[in-house]
Amino acid sequence: MSIEAKFFRFLKIVGVGFKARAEAGGRMLFLKLGYSHGVELTVPPTVRVFFFKPNIICCTGIHLQRVAQFAAAVRSCKKSK
Repeated sequence: MSIEAKFFRFLKIVGVGFKARAEAGGRMLFLKLGYSHGVELTVPPTVRVFFFKPNIICCTGIHLQRVAQFAAAVRSCKKSK
């Protein structure tokens, strides 16, 4: 399925050892955020996830609300101070 990306959200994961990776054809996002376990998120069908580095995530898609909502879900996984 080809998606023409119109909307982008860039997320930078800041922390020692914090990383992100995708599996299952980009449909599952795995985050290492300092917990004793990894965090798994399912990527919606209308959103694509790309990585420039292990700590920089690009969420892209054709629906602004869905891209922003998924980016917010990823942001909410990080523990707050």
